[in-house]
Amino acid sequence: MSVSSTSSGLLDRPRPLRQEDRFDVDAVDEWLKARIDGLEGAPEVEQFSRGASNLTYRLRYPDRDLILRRPPPGTKAKSAHNMVREYKVQKALKPAYPYVPEMLALCTDESVIGSDFYVMEQLEGIILRANLPEGLALDPEQARRLSTAAVDRLIDLHQVDVQAAGLEKLGKGAGYNRRQIEGWSERFKRAKTWNVLPGRSVMRWLAERVPDEVAIRVIHGDFRFDNLVLDPDDPLKIIGVLDWELATLGDPLMDLGNSMAYWVQADDEKYFKGFRRQPTHVPGMLTRTEVVEYYCDKTGFRPENWAFYEVYGLFRLAVIAQQIYYRYHKGQTRNPQFRHFWLAVNYLMWRCRRIIGKADRA
Repeated sequence: MSVSSTSSGLLDRPRPLRQEDRFDVDAVDEWLKARIDGLEGAPEVEQFSRGASNLTYRLRYPDRDLILRRPPPGTKAKSAHNMVREYKVQKALKPAYPYVPEMLALCTDESVIGSDFYVMEQLEGIILRANLPEGLALDPEQARRLSTAAVDRLIDLHQVDVQAAGLEKLGKGAGYNRRQIEGWSERFKRAKTWNVLPGRSVMRWLAERVPDEVAIRVIHGDFRFDNLVLDPDDPLKIIGVLDWELATLGDPLMDLGNSMAYWVQADDEKYFKGFRRQPTHVPGMLTRTEVVEYYCDKTGFRPENWAFYEVYGLFRLAVIAQQIYYRYHKGQTRNPQFRHFWLAVNYLMWRCRRIIGKADRA
């Protein structure tokens, strides 16, 4: 592994605040100082601007860095962007799964900044985006080890004993798979705009093939490299898992299907590679097939029809992209990165239909 002489250049860094995402810093500072001992001075506030869902900020105090999470402005799905739930999930899970950041404070008083928010300890480390950061180079063996380590952290999560950890109230559990297909289908219908495919055949195919859950486990819902924190001194070691907004109790194979929707590999077609968000294309990274085989060998969970989980993951990603695009389309956000999300939605629907066609012919 080749790493630059100073690992600080590899660390995930925030950017200046977008105007539309500003909040009352003085009000937050006053609220925090009444609940967290030792905070001195006024915080410098910056924003981690790459996220497309909840907003994440760094509050840099003279002797301590904190992370603040809040919902985005505009219309939101009823069950989405729930700061109270996201905070409580992580707080409950932390003792059983040490990769969760430490939760520090939850605010449900909307008079402070106009919404709920929570604050947690910052995990200092490297977060991988579409490409490896400048100064970090992995040979094929190291890339394979890193991708395997990522899958191992997902496996670790799926092996948490729900009852022993006191996490049985995190979700409804049984019936999860059918609720997901029905719920995401309904969300897509509500967020549909004129320029996206109707998706009826994909939704019908999924609804007709819903399998029973292979198990009920804690699942992350958005497990991918840009939600993993790597040790700055050993980038092959994962020290944290972020963004627990979608965590619940459900079928671990559905969680794996969600992750594979983001796992763009080197031999995928050009357009799919065009909106890659993690460096799963670099030589040595596991392919999607290898990930699924490795996961199933380690967990013993065996899908009767992997195509269902693959299509589900891609369809769900299409719905998430469409919900974000809907906010842009309705003028609820001016963030230019969302302008062409409708194209990604159409591509993902096409990809679903291609997988369906192959599965039905098999």
